[in-house]
Amino acid sequence: MKQIYTYGNYLQNKFGCKVYKVGINISGFTCPNIDGTVAKGGCTFCENDSFSASTGETQELKGFHLNLQSKENPFLDKQLQQLEIQFNAISKRQKEEYGAEKFLVYFQSFTNTYAPFETLQALYEKALLFPNVIGLSIGTRSDSITEETLEYLAKLSEDKEIWIEFGIQSVYDETLQKINRGHDSANVKEWILKAKQKGLNVCGHLIFGLPDETKEMMLETSRQAYTWGIDSVKYHPMYVVKRTAIANDFLRGDFTPIKEEEYLNILIESLQMKPKNVSVQRVTAGINNSSLLGPEWCRDKNTQIKNINKALKSFDLKY
Repeated sequence: MKQIYTYGNYLQNKFGCKVYKVGINISGFTCPNIDGTVAKGGCTFCENDSFSASTGETQELKGFHLNLQSKENPFLDKQLQQLEIQFNAISKRQKEEYGAEKFLVYFQSFTNTYAPFETLQALYEKALLFPNVIGLSIGTRSDSITEETLEYLAKLSEDKEIWIEFGIQSVYDETLQKINRGHDSANVKEWILKAKQKGLNVCGHLIFGLPDETKEMMLETSRQAYTWGIDSVKYHPMYVVKRTAIANDFLRGDFTPIKEEEYLNILIESLQMKPKNVSVQRVTAGINNSSLLGPEWCRDKNTQIKNINKALKSFDLKY
């Protein structure tokens, strides 16, 4: 049985030890389709707390948000403190529970290039000074990064492991409009290609089960994302949580989440067409608390992984 090439395999092969991503949530970061720059309300599926690392070690900076035009950041010292507190707590837990030896600091929640360059530089460079940190992974949007930041990250990548994670979601503009994404597919392609031209590692996030998408559309999104040269991929099923725009559609009966069997079929086909060099960071997602409205199969990740491996076995594959 053939093992799917995972991100863990990639890191183990490159660094020869257990490398873990430390998910960080820095207050003051937001998105251009939340703050009104390109849209209002955020993506229809996004209630960001359900997608971010749970730390509990920091307090939010209420009413304070950065963007690319911010002239000053009076809370930078507090953000740097948040970064250190979260890294120390999470990396300690990963060492004790999983035997982690090296770390990638993962700027995870919201859009982590959507701030003045000086703020980004201070946060990234502090993160790289932590013990046993071999690099960064930076979650962002393609409409929220500048040439200056790309150049800077390319320079850092000469000595460190630097990744940019772009939310691709779908290559269909009509879908991106339905989910209030605030940019088109051409914008994502443009900035992924720019990042690759500068020698950066790129992870693409794909969502299966977005409103009105067919199986063929979801597979075409995978196909195009691979041709753009992404180095790694995260696959997500579309699930519905409370306090989101799509929750209203779901409760009215205007949106039906993807069924597990359909998700498994699309996931397997996407994995089979994936280039061998593209590592897999995630094959599913979900949340096991009262905020989940549907589908129920996204509640238990262990069961999801078990069912994925059961489906993969028929194709002589395992995750």
